[in-house]
Amino acid sequence: MLSSSACDWQRHQLKAILGRDAGLGDKDLRREITNLLNKSLPDPSPERRRLKEVIGHLRPGYLDRWVTAIAVEEAERVKPERFSRTVAAHLLDLGYSGLHLRNWARGLKTARVTATDIAESAAELACARPRTFDVLVALDKVPHRDLAEPLPNWLDKGKVGAWLREHGHDTAGFRTGGGFVYQLQALDPLGAADQARQLLDRMTARSEFLRGRRGGVLPLPFIWVAGYDTPVPLEPPARGVDVLSLVHEGHLYKVDSRERIDDALELAAVSNRGALAPAVAGGWAAVESLLVHPDDPRGDGERSGKAVAADRMATIIACSWPRAELTTLAHRHQPPQPDALSEAIAACTTNRERARLVADALRAGGPEALDLRYTDTAAAQRMASLVQNPSTQLTEVNHAFRIAMRRLYRTRNIILHGGATQGVALDASLRTAAPLLGAGLDRIVHASYTEGLDPLDLAARAEVALQLVNGETGLATVDLLEPPR
Repeated sequence: MLSSSACDWQRHQLKAILGRDAGLGDKDLRREITNLLNKSLPDPSPERRRLKEVIGHLRPGYLDRWVTAIAVEEAERVKPERFSRTVAAHLLDLGYSGLHLRNWARGLKTARVTATDIAESAAELACARPRTFDVLVALDKVPHRDLAEPLPNWLDKGKVGAWLREHGHDTAGFRTGGGFVYQLQALDPLGAADQARQLLDRMTARSEFLRGRRGGVLPLPFIWVAGYDTPVPLEPPARGVDVLSLVHEGHLYKVDSRERIDDALELAAVSNRGALAPAVAGGWAAVESLLVHPDDPRGDGERSGKAVAADRMATIIACSWPRAELTTLAHRHQPPQPDALSEAIAACTTNRERARLVADALRAGGPEALDLRYTDTAAAQRMASLVQNPSTQLTEVNHAFRIAMRRLYRTRNIILHGGATQGVALDASLRTAAPLLGAGLDRIVHASYTEGLDPLDLAARAEVALQLVNGETGLATVDLLEPPR
């Protein structure tokens, strides 16, 4: 489903990223995987089989090698954000739920542990083995009950109440038509609840095909996990596809006319909470509907065809990123006693003005110019580097966004053209791309409503801005998506 040029492009990007990954060690493993990534890796091939074996050796001890890198010889070379992203991605890919890891990270933050402590704690998590969890899914409406009752994991309403009381859950005001108890293998209880949620999605999807008006399966709004005190909401956390311009520009309820933007938003809506495969397909369809043109180059090159839409979206996101980050820092700068900067920020009427003030402060005084919470320190350091060297930093950020958006596109091709809905990269691709998709759509919607600007014209503006930033035109990092003056 993927061309050789697409696979080679992804392979080259992977090689560049792995060069800064301390978890690969310094000698044998790093040399072996580097040699393999210098070659084409079709499946099947001897190189592909060797790569699979090398990964098998890399995974055990991956975070232990990070511990060594931080605690010993590379303590000053390890960037905190790269370390945190790498560790989080590794633990998520092992199967931990995002909510469980968030709670784990909050505990580390409260304890004010060192980087070595964080790495050691993460390594302990990586060594854990899946456990069996009993998970209850209760239903309010059970069409064709006669098909559910013979199943061994079915509980009638009386047994559902008894199960909840047995496991310490409150049943006051509780009403149900029955439910199912599943035994699921997971690394944490929230991960087990997520698996149960997917089973329920499959069940409700099947019930939508019933004939007549009886309706489908209607679940209760919670999932219960034995040994976990709090009911887990049935509604999963949103993936971060946020388009806040619909509110800021007052267009949330203005649906009288239908434009191309509306079609794209409807396509992308499923990306926030829908099932994985439709979420990927809908999210990419929105990008393609806005950022592809019949005059785009054709041929066998990697930038030909629809991949150009991924690059255009990445460029728009990269250009919107500085002002968004600087605006957040402006709101987070809260010294115990108001200073000149906080008073100037309070007097601003636009985010553009606030962002410019923070950028000037960082340029003059570095991250220490802002009075921030502990958790905002990394963002201040990142923005200080940006205002000092905008071209280099924006190029690096744009490159990361291109990888994420192209991977979304390739994952979509595997789903729709190959019919493979269980790909190993499906979850990770959507997890990474969803917030970026929301950021890009937000800027496209804003430009359309405030300027009447076509998405392709916005992409062209962003491409030019990356070339001109901080140059002879005086284009500043906070104005990258603004019209030329």
